[in-house]
Amino acid sequence: MTIYLKHFIYGTKVANMELEAENDEKNGWVRYTLDTPTAEPVEVAPVNALEVKRKYTRKVVTEGV
Repeated sequence: MTIYLKHFIYGTKVANMELEAENDEKNGWVRYTLDTPTAEPVEVAPVNALEVKRKYTRKVVTEGV
């Protein structure tokens, strides 16, 4: 038995047992079939989570000799 599940954060997965699918449904997973068309994908603007690179400048310290 193959049960297909999808979650709004984690994506999709396959459960092999009815008990596994029931426990997943308690945690927010929803059953679907491959024949059922999915809703239109919502386009989300990409978010740049990377830090801005700064130019590293090294101060030269001159010691009097």
